[in-house]
This record gives sequence, C-alpha cells and structure tokens, in this order.
Amino acid sequence: MPDLFAPLAFTFVQRALVGSVLVGIVCASVGVFVVLRGLAFLGDAISHAAFPGVVIAFLFKVNLAIGGSIAAVASALTVGLIARRSGLREDVAIGVVFSGMFALGVVLFSGIKSYTGDLLGILFGDVLGVNEEQLAIAGVVTLVVVVSLWLVWKELVFVSFDPVGAAAAGLPVLRYDALLLALIGVTIAVSVQVVGIILVVAMLVTPAAAARLVAGTLRDMLALALAFAVGSAIVGIALSFFGNTASGATIVLVTTAVFALVWGIRAVRLRLLGA
Repeated sequence: MPDLFAPLAFTFVQRALVGSVLVGIVCASVGVFVVLRGLAFLGDAISHAAFPGVVIAFLFKVNLAIGGSIAAVASALTVGLIARRSGLREDVAIGVVFSGMFALGVVLFSGIKSYTGDLLGILFGDVLGVNEEQLAIAGVVTLVVVVSLWLVWKELVFVSFDPVGAAAAGLPVLRYDALLLALIGVTIAVSVQVVGIILVVAMLVTPAAAARLVAGTLRDMLALALAFAVGSAIVGIALSFFGNTASGATIVLVTTAVFALVWGIRAVRLRLLGA
C-alpha cells in the first residue's frame, strides 16, 4: 500500500496542494451565487475573456494574475453593461464579449515568437508549477473575496432571489450585481493560474451544483460546496501524484465524480421516500 503522505515530502506538491485548496475555497464561495443565479456560462466566458489580459501581461513582463484580473473584471462588467443598456439578453452579451476577448487573446498569442510555456500553463493548468508568488496572490484574493462576501452576504442573497423586492427596499441592485461580477472575475483570473482556463469553470460550478442537490439552506449549501471543493483538491492532487496524471484535470474529474455520487445518492433517497 502506498504511503499517502509521501507526496508531501516534495515542496512542489506542498505548493500545489495549498494552491488547489485556496482555489477550491474561493471558487466554492463565489460558485454558490454562480449556481443560484444561473451564471455558469458567464463563468466559462470570463475564464476565456481573461486570456488577452494574461497575454498582454506576459508581453509587458507584468504579473500574469494582474493582467488576467483586469481583463476578467472588465469583461464581467461589460457583459452586465451591455445586457442592461442594449436590451439584449444576458447570454447574447456573454457570447459577444467572450468570443471577442478570446479571439483577441489568440491573435496576441499567435504573434509571440518566444517560449510561451507560462501561457500554455494558463490555458491547460499547471498546478505542480505553482510558485510562491502565485500562492501569495491567491491567498490575498481568497481572503478579499471571502471577506467581501461575508460583509454583503445578506444583501447579495436578497438581490439574487428577489431583485425587484431588493430594489423596492432601497438596495442599489446594480451595484451589488457589479460587485458580484467583479468578485467572479477576480476569482477566475487567479484560479486559471492553478487549474487553467479550460478547467476553471468546473471548479466554479461543480462543487456548488453538487451542494445544491442536497443542501437544505443556503448556508448549508456554502458549507457543503467548500467541503466538496477542498476535498476534491486534496484527493485530486494525491491521485495525480500516484497516477502520474495531469493535476488540474484530475481535480476536476474528482469534483465531477463527487457530483455524480451526490446525484446518485439523492436519486436513490427520493425513490425510497417515494416508495
């Protein structure tokens, strides 16, 4: 039987584990609202829209998280602006911004002639390559996002479930929507450095979706989403180490397996109660 603690002897595994757990915490925290408000497609769009910001940061030798965050937040706010000012549906605005921003990133990326391993890591994820600077940024962003959600939790819940009632009660609904979009954008921009653009939406949606299947209250949903995300990160890192598989993709597969298991248990339980 393999020594389950053997991977912790390696510094790069320790960093990967910490980074994955931080991503799990911040994605699950924001993901609760993403799932409740049906913004899964927005999460996917913003993760791709962050790419040109990452490329521009690479060209100017700036921290990639900074460039990605600026592009992600700007894209999220632009989607909200277009949806409210143009009369178009939100999914149409998402499609326009997503395709345009990602195309810009591809054009900029194609013009780079030097080594672009860092950018490829942003696309596909490189958990085992996470460095101390990225961990520090992820830690700060996680703290900021979690504290922000805690401070405006009741207001965001009110706006999410009853925006008309929230507006009638005097809450600035547009400001809270903008704040949520900005938090989603920052979360995605930091998370892509760990699990990659292609996989980040799974970390944002799947743990929260699994929690929603069984949670009785919103706080229970948040607690379960955090448990599923952090647990999947730890198990995924371990499985990828012993199985020699891609760490980011393995973490996502574990979260998907958790969702399938929860869904299956819920289905059996409902059938038994129905019988």
